[in-house]
Amino acid sequence: MVVAARRLLDRRPWIGLGLPSLRVAWRRLMLGMVCWLIPAAIGFALCLGFGWVEIGLPPSAADALRVAALLVVLVILYEALPEELVFRGYLQRNLATVLPAWQAVIGQAALFTLFGFLVGAATSPDRLLVFFLFALVLGGFRVATGDIWAGIGFHLAFQTVAQLFDGPGAVFDVTGLGILGIVALGGLPFSLGWVAMERLHRERLNWQVLEPDPVR
Repeated sequence: MVVAARRLLDRRPWIGLGLPSLRVAWRRLMLGMVCWLIPAAIGFALCLGFGWVEIGLPPSAADALRVAALLVVLVILYEALPEELVFRGYLQRNLATVLPAWQAVIGQAALFTLFGFLVGAATSPDRLLVFFLFALVLGGFRVATGDIWAGIGFHLAFQTVAQLFDGPGAVFDVTGLGILGIVALGGLPFSLGWVAMERLHRERLNWQVLEPDPVR
């Protein structure tokens, strides 16, 4: 649908969706994952070190690894890649052709949050806030890097690890899941991940710029 809309409705270049060469995409994917994983590791260490959270190990390490591997595949195909392509690739890019970058980021974040509400993934105030803040970070990644692959990496790391600890398929038994979510899964990765990305791409960031596409 995105390809058809870009080609047939918008008549705009494919490059605007933020899909660079595989060599660039791989590096950006890894960067996005690191921007989530390192702050998350710090958050886990704080939660465990201060006794805020207790994590029970799974009965079988082999089963946990199989679940984690399956989650990586499912998350990138079912969540990270399609959602980044639609919201940060297509919608944010189209908004950025007529709005300053900061307004385009807020606009796609609002649409992403609405999407979460409509599909039943974000129906409580705290979940709606998580969706909105998550989308703001991912939109900022798009502005900072110019493509969607850092966002895919960040999205992939977050959703994979979060589902290992929370939800029907979780393999770890967690006491203090609320604190873990606020500190290690959300708060530190969202804030420190963005700080790292902003510092790495400070020369590119321009929140007032418009990015018009040539219409074919």
